[in-house]
Amino acid sequence: MDEILKQAGFSEKTKLLTLLMVMNRLIFPSSEHKMPDWINSTALSDILSVDLASLNDDALYRNLDELYPKRGIIESLLAEKEKSLFSLDDTIYLYDLTSTYFEGMCLSNPQAKRGYSRDKRFDAKQVVVGLVIDRDGFPKAHEIFSGSRKDCSTLDEMLDILEKRVGKREGATVVVDRGMAFQGNISEIKDKGYHYIVATRQQERNQYLDEFEKGGFHPLLRSTSSANPSKKKSGVFIKKMEQGDELYVLCISDKRSEKDKAIRESHEKKLVGDLKKLAKRIATGRLKKEEKIYEAIGRIKERYPRVARYYKIEYDSLMKELSYRENAEKKSIAESLDGSYMLKTDRCDMSDDEIWRTYSLLTRCENAFRNMKSPLCERPIFHQLERRVQTHIFLCILAYHLLAYS
Repeated sequence: MDEILKQAGFSEKTKLLTLLMVMNRLIFPSSEHKMPDWINSTALSDILSVDLASLNDDALYRNLDELYPKRGIIESLLAEKEKSLFSLDDTIYLYDLTSTYFEGMCLSNPQAKRGYSRDKRFDAKQVVVGLVIDRDGFPKAHEIFSGSRKDCSTLDEMLDILEKRVGKREGATVVVDRGMAFQGNISEIKDKGYHYIVATRQQERNQYLDEFEKGGFHPLLRSTSSANPSKKKSGVFIKKMEQGDELYVLCISDKRSEKDKAIRESHEKKLVGDLKKLAKRIATGRLKKEEKIYEAIGRIKERYPRVARYYKIEYDSLMKELSYRENAEKKSIAESLDGSYMLKTDRCDMSDDEIWRTYSLLTRCENAFRNMKSPLCERPIFHQLERRVQTHIFLCILAYHLLAYS
């Protein structure tokens, strides 16, 4: 890291403070706002032969401002160095996003917006963090987006940033989740000369219900983890299907089936509860305008799309009544799809096993986000300025580079 910061053109002072801040992230991440006290409680001044007694918060904030404009250069140099040191495979790029929330109003940060919160903090403003890693888990490029930014709208920009950081690897495969599985996103990947592996959206999966019902799946052989050999792997069954120049992999997961069923039943209970409340408001005359009633029905459908599709919801304007009933046939279809999902790729040279295993590498992005948020304490964010928020997150990514080494 010292060599990278030197190549980026930092002064000795800026380089030292940056290394100390990254070290603080790794050792005492929750004490960032008390970093001067932490430094002075150690023997670092003697070890480094540098007087750190006068170190204060203002100096650290100014150092963030020095670091801010060179984030891209540092990330590029790190990616090049790590590829050389560890002979990393650059044929697979895994892209995912998360959100991280703020404390305070964040009036000085135009990126601080309310949006879909992965932390379930819908009351707080946030930013969205996009991260590309390789198949070995090493970060390649990151970007900070507005907190209200939709996942699918970030892909084209992120691929441009990736090219600036690590260059163009023709024929590499970009792996993304269903939030970026729109046809427009796939076209963006292909237009830039990459292959793709994506999890299809639910509507596309539903078109292949007959194929799921036909069977013909084979079990995916999964070895136990060396870190936890006693843990039994859940059953995954797959089959492939060619459609023109694309390959589809249909998947059924035992573990996912249980989760899907629990989520679906929970959403159904909430849907019925909200419909009962709406029906009562209409019956008691608290909600009278027909336009407002249909708006309320629309909001409920948007809130529970997974289950609203197999409920018929109607409003009788003459009787002033709301009615709803379950469509047994559509519900049966929904139940049969619990635990099923589908992958799509233009890598027709890969087996269905290889496609599934490559797609499952996306969990390494999730692992990176978990490490940044928990042991590295990325959130909540207390900084109020956009450049300092972005640099705070970048420090967490630098610290994660060191975790990825281990």
